[in-house]
Amino acid sequence: MKRLVGVSTWVWESPLTDSNLVGLLEKIAAMGFDAVELPLENDGDFTPARVREALAATRLTPFLVGAMAPGRDLVAAGPGSVERTQAYLMACITMAGSIGSPTVCGPFYAQTGRVWRMSREQRREAYAELRRNLQPVAARAREAGVVLGIEPLNRYETSLINTVEQAVEALDPLLGYGVGLALDSYHLHIEERSVAAAVRAAGEHLVHVQVCGNDRGAPGGDQTDWEGFLRVLDEVGYNGPLNIESFTVDNAAIAVAASVWRPLAPSQDELAERGLAFLRGL
Repeated sequence: MKRLVGVSTWVWESPLTDSNLVGLLEKIAAMGFDAVELPLENDGDFTPARVREALAATRLTPFLVGAMAPGRDLVAAGPGSVERTQAYLMACITMAGSIGSPTVCGPFYAQTGRVWRMSREQRREAYAELRRNLQPVAARAREAGVVLGIEPLNRYETSLINTVEQAVEALDPLLGYGVGLALDSYHLHIEERSVAAAVRAAGEHLVHVQVCGNDRGAPGGDQTDWEGFLRVLDEVGYNGPLNIESFTVDNAAIAVAASVWRPLAPSQDELAERGLAFLRGL
């Protein structure tokens, strides 16, 4: 199966804005990518008209992602925080619908980097609260023809949803109703005993896949069984993109949350180009 291969603008800069958007998309298209991952860190960072213009010029396929910055929480938080988070996610949905992105993906449950201990009962209660607070956002997504892809993160970035099994437990009543699952090869290799089994568990609800090396650098030449990974994606019928997600140490907003403390390639351009060449070779 020929897949779209994309890359996140986070590989180079943050935040993505109207001022840097065109140059980044031109660079990504010139490298030979099919798709681009557009992070909307804050409502208003970029505008639909500017994005549509850049997409028309570069012929890239867009995929919108969000960021759970400090103060964005749907569980174990005050009503004001929940309402602001819901408003942010609805803004992401509106943007996705305006630019033609089929999905809005990210760890849409708690601030990235926020961790706390939970008993089994407390976890059940947290998952129930997540469903309640996510439900109106899911309804808006259905109205807009967009799917929310909820992403499990590794244990160092969240204590709420680390595995596909936990994601299915937390989201089961909403899956297929404006909500799906987004998986990242980096988090899978930290948390899952079997990546193949995790992908199978996601199954028909898998709507988006991000890839990088096991060190957070370029895919390829690392410890990942990439051929096996692609085989199981084919097995479950996933026909979405493979989007490279990595970060620069200069990314003040994301590098700390993702614990990126050193360069992961001689240059960010080389990281993207090497990853693209490897994925194309598969």
